[in-house]
Amino acid sequence: MAVDFDAIRKKLDRLSGTNKNRSSTWRPTEGEEHTVRLISFPDNEGQPFKELWFYYNIGKERGLLTPHQFGNPDPIQELINKLREEGSKESYELAKKLYPKMRTYAPVIVRGEEDKGVQIWGFGKMVYQALLGLMLDEDYGDITDPLEGRDIKVVCSKQPGKKWAMTEVRPRGKQSLLSETPAQVKEWMSNIPNMDDLWECKSYDELSKIVNDWLGEGESEYDSGNSSESTNTTSTNKAKTPQGTGSGYSNIDDAFADLMAD
Repeated sequence: MAVDFDAIRKKLDRLSGTNKNRSSTWRPTEGEEHTVRLISFPDNEGQPFKELWFYYNIGKERGLLTPHQFGNPDPIQELINKLREEGSKESYELAKKLYPKMRTYAPVIVRGEEDKGVQIWGFGKMVYQALLGLMLDEDYGDITDPLEGRDIKVVCSKQPGKKWAMTEVRPRGKQSLLSETPAQVKEWMSNIPNMDDLWECKSYDELSKIVNDWLGEGESEYDSGNSSESTNTTSTNKAKTPQGTGSGYSNIDDAFADLMAD
């Protein structure tokens, strides 16, 4: 088998800290109003945005892609299933801490930052529902269309007494071009960041060790020759509710933005 030099370069970039993950992502600044133009992901089964599921706040890990969303064996999902089967209150509470969370991503052109090209914006369930609602509204339709779509206003603000800042999206009043220059549109549409380059899904064995360490079980014991076999992540006799699982963030977008730090 030939050596995959592209894969080696990506691995080296991750190890040296020179990857461009953060430079290709965007999030709204609290207290400011932004205007952005959303673009649909190509070859995404007709869906404009991408949904990804993460295990969040497991030990020191900021976020872990769930292997089972890609149809791969997943030791953390196995543990969740085992805990639910046990049926005790303690098992149920621990399973809830492990449940994955969905984050949705869209390519965007941020007005005033066009020189940065297409960036990736990650948002939660409420923003996702609002954007899909706009697209189903006959007054707006496909807001991602480069010719007949429209920009949207994005406002991130935190109300007094609220734990999280809230992000609101509102459509601009009229349709507009993604760009007045066809060549610019072509360039942007051809350079949408590849989501596969933003995260690396950890192996079965890596996830097994992470979750076992988090549970205080020590290093996992597994058969490295068969990653689909159960590990001691499914042994919950000694499992205790881990401490220190609070996020420590004032804004949920800040928390998920850290997923890009690796």
